[in-house]
Amino acid sequence: MAIEKEKLIWMFRTMVRIRRFEERVSREFADGNIPGSVHLYIGEEAVATGAIAHLKKEDYIMSTHRGHGHLIAKGGETTKMMAELFAKKTGYCLGKGGSMHIANIDIGILGAAGIVGSGIPIATGAGLSAQMRGTDQVTICFFGDGASNTGRFHEGINMASVWHLPVVFICENNLWAVSVPTSISCNVSNIADRAVGYGIPGIVVDGMDVTAVYEAAGEAVTRARNGQGPTLIEAKTYRFRGHSEGVDGPRPKEEIESWMKRDPIPAFKNRLIEMKVLTEKKAEDIDKEALAEMDEAVKFAQESPFPEPEETLENVYS
Repeated sequence: MAIEKEKLIWMFRTMVRIRRFEERVSREFADGNIPGSVHLYIGEEAVATGAIAHLKKEDYIMSTHRGHGHLIAKGGETTKMMAELFAKKTGYCLGKGGSMHIANIDIGILGAAGIVGSGIPIATGAGLSAQMRGTDQVTICFFGDGASNTGRFHEGINMASVWHLPVVFICENNLWAVSVPTSISCNVSNIADRAVGYGIPGIVVDGMDVTAVYEAAGEAVTRARNGQGPTLIEAKTYRFRGHSEGVDGPRPKEEIESWMKRDPIPAFKNRLIEMKVLTEKKAEDIDKEALAEMDEAVKFAQESPFPEPEETLENVYS
């Protein structure tokens, strides 16, 4: 699949923006400026970027507790995202959602979800809505390897399969569900192998290669948009940070170092330079722009007001 130059540069810029956002979040969290907990997407940037590159503004994504990368790739504004993390009223959810529950329906972000696997049936519902309304909207549902072992996984994918719904299910398999490795939680080599039980395509892709994700997701999105039903994609990837900041499982040091050598951003940058799509100077400029963007996002969050106490019960629906 040939990828136009503008799309390649967009993918590189998006991955860099995600990385710089997450690094700044880590710093602000360590400094005590962000309450609650944060789950960083560092290392997994190629998955969100390669998949969402195929979506239109009116298409949907359903995210996870590790969702900042998904939201940025779908068009989320880093100022409003950072403000939400800072619990400020200028955030996407008025400072009440925090890191794990950012949503913006206007650009198709149905929300991040703090409960493992809970986004899968929501994405199926979004697909049913599009089908009933007769639109060509597609929903991409991101979830982790841990979520693939929940009942919601079976219920959501089974219904999407039976009704041929326009949903692409993407399992971001980073090998660890908090402290539980997939090697002892799954009795299959690939989570995508489970697709056969639902009569849908199951595809395994290198989640550290943004163009590989782009190609696999492109076929799945096309199938969904053409009324051919869902696809299950398993992207083999790895989080470079702990499960959440300050919390990690017993991951072997050698394993972490091995995966970090496959960092998707410098690998993609080098490929683009070899292809003469990018220069070192252009790559540096993109990085500087991303750093400046995150400075502005933090400034916006710092200068924004907290919600008033009397606003506690506003925008509460259940």
